[in-house]
Amino acid sequence: MLCLHGYKWQLGVRTLNLRINREIRALKVRVIDKEGNQLGILSLAEALTKAEQMGLDLVEIAPNAAPPVCKIIDYGKYRYQLTKKEKEQKKSQHQVKVKEIKIKPNTDDHDIMVKLKHARDFISKGNKVRITCTLRGREMARPEYAQKAVLGVCEALIDVATPESPAKMLGRSLSVVLAPGTAKKSSKIV
Repeated sequence: MLCLHGYKWQLGVRTLNLRINREIRALKVRVIDKEGNQLGILSLAEALTKAEQMGLDLVEIAPNAAPPVCKIIDYGKYRYQLTKKEKEQKKSQHQVKVKEIKIKPNTDDHDIMVKLKHARDFISKGNKVRITCTLRGREMARPEYAQKAVLGVCEALIDVATPESPAKMLGRSLSVVLAPGTAKKSSKIV
């Protein structure tokens, strides 16, 4: 385990459970040299002596094969390449976040336009947007105003986003989640 800025993480190589040199349990193994040429099926002792002659390690690459496949390589360099490849894969992944836009039933048109601009920006970056309309006091008696406000925002964003489900009233707030992508003509917003 390594500790980086207080966070603990395991090297990806440790999760692969690679066996090297004397840790290999098979009696016969298929051996590949460092250039990628097959040396054939050898006994474990022969494979280990060939690896030692080259000054490298015998690493079990495919333990489930019959016989297991082992490669003669520098284990430290191989482990470094695997962790580097794993970091690159994590870097290319995009995590979808849910951004929230809050409105009220009596929010002015210009303020809604500013919030729509922010919502379009979030959606263009691939994030989901939750539109929440909060009701206060006497507004609770007329929830249709909240539905009208949320419906207006959803219709304004229909060209770039589609609602995941109909708007739901949760306590004092009405909310709907919009996902990137265009909506079908038959989908119902609220």
